[in-house]
Amino acid sequence: MGTLLITGGAGFIGSNLVQYALDHTADHLVIVDALTYAGSLLSLERPLTDPRVTFVRADIGDREAMARLFAAHRPAAVLNLAAETHVDRSIDGPRRFIDTNIVGTFVLLEAAREFVGALATEARDAFRFLHVSTDEVYGTLGPGGRFSEETPYAPSSPYAASKASADHLVRAYFHTYGLPILITNCSNNYGPFQFPEKLIPLMLLNALEGRPLPIYGDGGNVRDWLHVEDHCAGILLVLAKGRVGEKYNVGGGNERTNLEIVDRICDAVEGLRPARSNPALSVSGYRELKTFVADRPGHDRRYAIDASKIRRELGWAPRHVFEEGLASTARWYVDHRDWCEQVQQGRYDRTRLGLG
Repeated sequence: MGTLLITGGAGFIGSNLVQYALDHTADHLVIVDALTYAGSLLSLERPLTDPRVTFVRADIGDREAMARLFAAHRPAAVLNLAAETHVDRSIDGPRRFIDTNIVGTFVLLEAAREFVGALATEARDAFRFLHVSTDEVYGTLGPGGRFSEETPYAPSSPYAASKASADHLVRAYFHTYGLPILITNCSNNYGPFQFPEKLIPLMLLNALEGRPLPIYGDGGNVRDWLHVEDHCAGILLVLAKGRVGEKYNVGGGNERTNLEIVDRICDAVEGLRPARSNPALSVSGYRELKTFVADRPGHDRRYAIDASKIRRELGWAPRHVFEEGLASTARWYVDHRDWCEQVQQGRYDRTRLGLG
């Protein structure tokens, strides 16, 4: 039993990781989040009732706040999930992504380096800095192939470039300073508590309200989908058993076009709230709400993760079947409309972003 410092713990993946860690470890958790638009204490209502949890509102780019955190809580590990993540927002305003994803990661690394440098040998050797990243750092694939841990970085968006920069910094702190780091690069996550700007919750909520379902370009862009709980299991497994200085790709092996995803969401919503009984609908079925819109600038065509390393070395495998996971995710959003309304209120009206 130790203390895990989880940055970005009020966000989508972070809040799910907090709950997963409470359910599967005996560790104390220090949750750090700046509570920007996509982070909400509403996503932590259950964890915050647990005596093992401490919440600190702070920005990872605040040097003094990070130094105080390490001094006060003396974590055995840092799991860095603090990041601006939405590609469309990075197109409209890249500065925030540079500040949080690059500068913030640098500040956190410096705080960790100073803290670790003062530890006794045994504690220093046991410490881990796990940085959670994305498959978007690799750029785009053609119709074949998958991203491996050796794939060169070729980011296309300001978001992807900021995450790639952070990955390089983390790796450099291992090679230059000996900071015991680990990096994970995941495919597209789905599940509960995802802010409604992302594809799956956006389409679910728009469908329920009879609003258009905007599909970028021809809808043929392919993503590899991973249930957030499977991702959380992978993160904790890498933390416990991963080789220091290594990176691990975590992918669901569920390649789908955006158009396929939207069609499946329409079918899931039909099963939960039939179109004929939904007064918000002015059409006979949810698929009729699909609307093709101008593509995102620099939109990568295809992502696919080769997760053979984490499977082979650590024994990880996703447990969620995609169709079942998507159906349960749809039920969650239907059953938690109050959460959706509260986290969006005054922050986001689900209008188009990222037009450049």
